[in-house]
Amino acid sequence: MTYCVLGIGNPGSEYAHTKHNIGWWVVDELARRHDIALKRERLRARYGRGRVKSVDVVLAQPLTYVNASGDAALRLAVFFRIRPANFIIVLDDMNLEPGAVRLRPGGSDGGHRGLRSIIEVFGTTEVPRLRVGIGSPPEGKRAVEWVLSPFAEDVRPVVDEAITRAADCIEVALTQGLPTAMSQFNG
Repeated sequence: MTYCVLGIGNPGSEYAHTKHNIGWWVVDELARRHDIALKRERLRARYGRGRVKSVDVVLAQPLTYVNASGDAALRLAVFFRIRPANFIIVLDDMNLEPGAVRLRPGGSDGGHRGLRSIIEVFGTTEVPRLRVGIGSPPEGKRAVEWVLSPFAEDVRPVVDEAITRAADCIEVALTQGLPTAMSQFNG
């Protein structure tokens, strides 16, 4: 059985260091750890296939921009014959403080348009997702400005730790199941 870890983000150098791309950073960390090259670019995604521990996995980063992430997710699902329940969507979350990670087996999109796009194309809310906290915008700053800006330098160590914890969480979810990963990492 093959799984897909799909990190939501925006393509292009102008977005590479923005909060909205934290899903890509987690996928990059998993690719580095497990020596999976993310060099194929088709199916509206950059992806690589390999193993995380003993599990066959596709690591992917949509090349569609956040709001159209469902297009890449659906193409990957069809091409690799992966059910929605065998995806783990990694995304930023303004409702969680920087450093927090929260794994869920399904539920609403929580206002995240990329996750909404994936839920719409799959036709189900039962798509596992790992939310990584980016904190909420300060008063007077619009959400779009917040997610498309980089983290402040003083927050970056906390974010780097969250990326490590998110990758650890995904490894546990893939090898021991979502309930075990949720009990270890949701705090």
